[in-house]
Amino acid sequence: MRKPRPNWWKLRRHLDVRRRFRRLYGESPGQLLLLLASFALCGYAGIRLLGGDWPLILLWFVGAAVLHDLVLVPLYTLGDRAVRAAVGRRRRPVPRVGVNYVRVPAFLSLLLLLVYWPLVLRTPEPYEPATRLDIDVFLGRWLLITAVLFALSAGWLLVRTWPDLWSRRPNLPWRRPRTGRLSDP
Repeated sequence: MRKPRPNWWKLRRHLDVRRRFRRLYGESPGQLLLLLASFALCGYAGIRLLGGDWPLILLWFVGAAVLHDLVLVPLYTLGDRAVRAAVGRRRRPVPRVGVNYVRVPAFLSLLLLLVYWPLVLRTPEPYEPATRLDIDVFLGRWLLITAVLFALSAGWLLVRTWPDLWSRRPNLPWRRPRTGRLSDP
């Protein structure tokens, strides 16, 4: 009598550690390692940072979290709703992902403003000697960077929607190509 052959596919699937790990954890092992490394780096930075004047740093972190949650998140939401309302009123609406073409440059521009706001708003005292630049150049450069970010985003949106702009029938997911049946006109 002949021995039954083992099913190698089932055996490999049963022994595949990565697949079992993904099923248990939800992501790949590389993502877990990256997350643990980022926690270790943040812990090291926190220990180094809190070695000095830790009450002021702790106050700054709490203040930044409260400012973000109570002031900036409602502003983000209002801005996002305004963009959605402005984009949704057109005859040919931009897809929902089209809002991201406004979100990303606005976020990057506001992040640059947040980092360089004393220089952009022309507060020269402690910053001008450190930068060795005239204080009047920062507002123009920030505006130029903002304009370039929005222009790049608009260009990318145009490239992504180019085929849909010139086609008579938009490529809609519920519209399937017809098959050649005799009853079709």
